[in-house]
Amino acid sequence: MNEQCEKVGLDYFETAPVRWEATEVIRATPEEIFAVFLDGPSWTKWVFAITDVKWTSPFPIDVGSTRSVHMRGGLVGHEEFIAWEPGKRMAFRFNEVSKGGIDAFAEDYTVTDIGDGRCVVDWVMAMTPGGSTRGMSVTDPVMAAFIRHTLKNFRKYVESSPVMTAT
Repeated sequence: MNEQCEKVGLDYFETAPVRWEATEVIRATPEEIFAVFLDGPSWTKWVFAITDVKWTSPFPIDVGSTRSVHMRGGLVGHEEFIAWEPGKRMAFRFNEVSKGGIDAFAEDYTVTDIGDGRCVVDWVMAMTPGGSTRGMSVTDPVMAAFIRHTLKNFRKYVESSPVMTAT
């Protein structure tokens, strides 16, 4: 049975009790970056924790669109997009998860075109863990390294084999 998560909005990225950030400059256009974001199977190639992504809303994607993300360890997050500006920004939250331990979770990706076929991608991951945040002091550096490593993987994936059209 799935656990409900708090349905947070965009302000959550400023108020979440736990958050991590990463930034990368990527040799790609905003359209190429968003083509990769839209390609469900590509997420398994640059995010180690993800094993499958299934869109549960029809294209075109917009605020309110949904997808399910399957992760190692059997966690499935049922996501809803809370921001969708193609070429600029996408953000989503978990509405429910297959396992407890997360009261709220959201991610925000902003893409800034800096010219010369390059963009800056900023990624914020925010969460409210279930129960106490006491143990977060131990996992915080690990998660910070994970998000930086994952965004580097995204850069390498986009720059080496970008998905040029959404599925």
